[in-house]
Amino acid sequence: MYDLRPHVDVDVEPGTNLLVTGPPLTGKRSLMMDILAAGTEAGDGAIVVTTKDGAERVLKDYAKRTPYEGEPVAVVDCVTRQQGVNDAPESERIKYASSPVDMTGIGIKLSEYLQAFGDRGIERNRVMVHSLSTLLMYSDLQTVFRFLHVFTGRIQSVDALGLFSIDSTAHGDQAMNTLKQLFDGIVEVSEDGDLDVRLA
Repeated sequence: MYDLRPHVDVDVEPGTNLLVTGPPLTGKRSLMMDILAAGTEAGDGAIVVTTKDGAERVLKDYAKRTPYEGEPVAVVDCVTRQQGVNDAPESERIKYASSPVDMTGIGIKLSEYLQAFGDRGIERNRVMVHSLSTLLMYSDLQTVFRFLHVFTGRIQSVDALGLFSIDSTAHGDQAMNTLKQLFDGIVEVSEDGDLDVRLA
């Protein structure tokens, strides 16, 4: 089981994908980073797929939560190359997708990390994607749905934990209801920071 306490009062089966939803600035990213950092402290792998902040910023924020030197912590950065920085070298810590539209690339980089961590004997991994709203800005709902169907399936197949954030106010009911079908549970963060957790 993955224990999400003290951040979310629940533990979930391996292979679970959770949608973290709420209005902007309610701390969804922070919550997911905290859950990943708690995993790092327990020896789990951590993979952050970021469509909003560059990898350096993500790692700086992560370091404030837990020291990760020598730990299996990695970032798939979908921002830096899109901003025109093409000479940033990949490392075992950071890989780049060309942009949030490059969903095939994002999926490949995730698989590479899961493989690399597996080769190191790491059997438990926590993966976060911040944010689905950015993907929906660049691609249509059907494309994002297909991508997530594969991505959540990959997380399920390796018994990882998947956390995906979405800005609940930026998308219509149809989009939200369509995407919710792909997840095993919803963590709703309200304006005042209260959490409502619904597992399938």
